[in-house]
Amino acid sequence: MNCLRRMTRSVNRVQNECMTVVGLVLAGLAALLHVYIFYMESIAWTTPRVRAVFRTSEDEARVTKQLAFNQGFYNLFLAVVVVLGILLLPLGYSVVGLALVFVGTGSMLAAALVLLLSGGGLARAALTQGTLPGLAVVALVVGLLLG
Repeated sequence: MNCLRRMTRSVNRVQNECMTVVGLVLAGLAALLHVYIFYMESIAWTTPRVRAVFRTSEDEARVTKQLAFNQGFYNLFLAVVVVLGILLLPLGYSVVGLALVFVGTGSMLAAALVLLLSGGGLARAALTQGTLPGLAVVALVVGLLLG
């Protein structure tokens, strides 16, 4: 019976570690996506390709350039928070690291929900922006609950 308990704990630990790794990979991918969004909003906002993605005219892009620039940095800062959290985990700062990953991905997910609920036909953009961080949060929570 004692052996069975140890095996069960070992299996739970492995499941916990696997789900945590999956969550961190998804969080890292979400961070990369948000770095790309930063690039589009803060650097390439007025280019034809980015205007097509955001469905803005040349005049709209010119008028909203400063707002997009600011919005892009918001996305970059969320990505930095997530990456910093991921980097702190192997250094032994698991509580701080996980807190940062949860804050970053949770904020990404919340922003996607706001975008989705704001209407304006932006459901696809909201799903693109929110899927990876949402899956990361779920995987990390499951990993923590299994541990």
